[in-house]
Amino acid sequence: MFNYKLKIWVVCDKMTEIDAMGEIKISTFDNISLQGLDEDAELIPLLTPEDEEEMNKEDLPETLPVLPLRNTVLFPGVVIPITAGRDKSINLIKDANNGSKTIGVVSQKDEETENPGVKDINTLGTVARILRVLQMPDGNTTVIIQGKKRFEIAEVVSEKPYLTATVKEAAEERPDEKSEEFKAIIDSIKELAFKIIKDNPNIPSEATFAIKNIQSNSFLINFVSSNLNLSVAEKQNLLEIPNLQERALTTLKYMNTELQKLELKNDIQSKVRSDMDQQQKEYFLHQQMKTIQEELGGISYEEEVDEMRAKAKKKKWNKKVKEHFERELAKMQRMNPQVAEYSIQRNYLDLILDLPWNEFSKDKFDLKRAQRILDRDHYGLEDVKRRIIEYLAVLKLRNDMKSPILCLYGPPGVGKTSLGKSVAEALGREYVRMSLGGLRDEAEIRGHRKTYIGAMPGRIVQSLKKAGTSNPVFILDEIDKLSNSHQGDPSSAMLEVLDPEQNSEFHDNFLEMGYDLSKVMFIATANNLGSIQPALRDRMEIINVTGYTIEEKVEIAKKHLLPKQLKEHGLSNKDLKIGKPQLEKIVEGYTRESGVRSLEKQLAKMVRYAAKSIAIEEEYNIKVNNTDVEKILGPARLERDKYENNDVAGVVTGLAWTSVGGDILFIESILSKGKGTLNITGNLGKVMKESATIAMEYIKSNADSFGIDSEVFDNYNVHIHVPEGATPKDGPSAGITMLTSLVSLFTQKKVKKSLAMTGEITLRGKVLPVGGIKEKILAAKRARIKEIILCEDNRKDIQEIKEDYLKGLTFHYVSDMSEVIAIAVTKTKVKNAKKL
Repeated sequence: MFNYKLKIWVVCDKMTEIDAMGEIKISTFDNISLQGLDEDAELIPLLTPEDEEEMNKEDLPETLPVLPLRNTVLFPGVVIPITAGRDKSINLIKDANNGSKTIGVVSQKDEETENPGVKDINTLGTVARILRVLQMPDGNTTVIIQGKKRFEIAEVVSEKPYLTATVKEAAEERPDEKSEEFKAIIDSIKELAFKIIKDNPNIPSEATFAIKNIQSNSFLINFVSSNLNLSVAEKQNLLEIPNLQERALTTLKYMNTELQKLELKNDIQSKVRSDMDQQQKEYFLHQQMKTIQEELGGISYEEEVDEMRAKAKKKKWNKKVKEHFERELAKMQRMNPQVAEYSIQRNYLDLILDLPWNEFSKDKFDLKRAQRILDRDHYGLEDVKRRIIEYLAVLKLRNDMKSPILCLYGPPGVGKTSLGKSVAEALGREYVRMSLGGLRDEAEIRGHRKTYIGAMPGRIVQSLKKAGTSNPVFILDEIDKLSNSHQGDPSSAMLEVLDPEQNSEFHDNFLEMGYDLSKVMFIATANNLGSIQPALRDRMEIINVTGYTIEEKVEIAKKHLLPKQLKEHGLSNKDLKIGKPQLEKIVEGYTRESGVRSLEKQLAKMVRYAAKSIAIEEEYNIKVNNTDVEKILGPARLERDKYENNDVAGVVTGLAWTSVGGDILFIESILSKGKGTLNITGNLGKVMKESATIAMEYIKSNADSFGIDSEVFDNYNVHIHVPEGATPKDGPSAGITMLTSLVSLFTQKKVKKSLAMTGEITLRGKVLPVGGIKEKILAAKRARIKEIILCEDNRKDIQEIKEDYLKGLTFHYVSDMSEVIAIAVTKTKVKNAKKL
């Protein structure tokens, strides 16, 4: 680029000066020359041909003080300002200014050299005259010098206090003034100079006046060479060319190169100017917004970046995460803050900063304290409590153990979800709960890719961010109610979350990095294991959370539910007292569940009644009796699971498992004259109907051993019915109950009083084990059953149940159907027995 440094030109009969601010000052003069220039003169004129001729006739002194210049080359006739910073240079200038004002100026070979010697300077330079010496406000000395003629160092005389050398004139070969070739070169230099000035926006147009008013050809060449944007070495090479015409041609070559670069640059700029103008407009608007934001007390974008970087220094990141964050932060800095991607990138970096990387809460290893907390908050649930204490014990011995992944499986309302809070308190960890019921989008688990507008991380990562630690107790509520759709299968996405071998590098689509979930204690809850994907179920440790007995429900109501409801309604235990008999009446007459949710609702109704009475200043019984219970809650509605008498043949009590816990059901059978058909009703499933058919065929084949006339099967139709026909029923566990019902029907004998049974049957007469034993036993206790018939293989299930649940019950373990009949069917005929 043409390096425009000229400050003083002659323009016709006027002198023009451009100051540091770019302002133009014009003064008139009649006849001014460099010879005899007054030191106090305000303006310095350009070299005239007369001045040049006068300088060429001057003789050189034998010795000259030599001033090395760091970063420029002085050409004959050219005026330049230089700043002296070295002590040697300052002393030289002072001595010369007080003396002849003539010095020798040479360029350094390496501008980094601080104290140049003979070997560090070029031997060919320019004799200069000091025009003015100025003392700057910063303490530096600035001197304005003008080149006169070229010289060459012959021999260095001394180096102290500054360089002094004997010099000889470097003769210059000038072409013939009539040479047409030289004139053409000069015209080309002028023409190119005008083009460069016109095309370069950094050079003011007034510079053309200076070029036009230079009358000396040699000065024009030196002037242009001095102002070209060349290196010191290239300018020194120009100065050392002795032939003026060759120097002019070399200068012209550099000017052509400069013009081509300038034209190419202007061409590129014109193509992108519209885009640049828009970007500049956005930039200026952004700067204005930034200023306004700062005035209003907001935080500028730069401050946000600095704040993020300061936060990052405090994070416990590994090298991989740290490098990733730095890359993403640099990417955000390059973005325009007004584009949509900027906010996504900012949210992404905020997430990385907010996540608790390698931050863990300290576990509390006081096992007795943990046991007290679990017992305080939950009555029963011994299996779960024992597993938590076992985990704590192992963790106490080995700190880096991976957390277990538990699945609490059982009916609603038994405290599976609330157990998580107690576990978190016992461990001293943060508590996080995520409801999975109805979740059908895989992105809810894994997050969205951040290329989308409105992208967010998955709920796993969001929950960890909310928890603030990487080892919380994480409740995955209702994991059996995950569904799938065209948006993906979230239960498959959970496979990585719940696999101890994979979750140390859990990949969230938004986060785009692996996050360690191995220290998180996941506790899933479910009501039905059958709806959980097998691969997902295999990854979890299943713990069966069974229902509560009546006694347990009464204790839970007394210790937890009633105090909670009193507190929520603004009452104290002095305002309402419900005794154990009344609580038992509420449990038996107004709730039918394995858990305690309905019980809590009924207690809330009792408390609201007391609150209303206090608010309207109405009298009421603080100590509730049975009459008050019926008055407030109405008549007892749920008496259907009470045992019915054994006065009718063919009616037997069975035990069943439902989604809300255990229950009792009645199998009824009746004979009517016909052709021996078997009818089955009661909304029964296929398996249950097959059990009835098996029982019927077994009785037919063993009629003699039961004392039944085989002609009965041909002359009478049999109808089996299971009451509550609106409720679907299925399963093989009613097999021995149907068998007992049919034997009682055909023999017209009574079934043993207060007896219930459950078990599957085969055509060979074997009794097979069934599940849900604890729930069925609780249902039997509620129905005042005294004896229960079970398969011999179910004995181990009874041994796992607490003895408190088994009080008042007698168990009969059987392996064959004949044993069932021997125990269940008495020898006493029913009243009004049919004669078959």
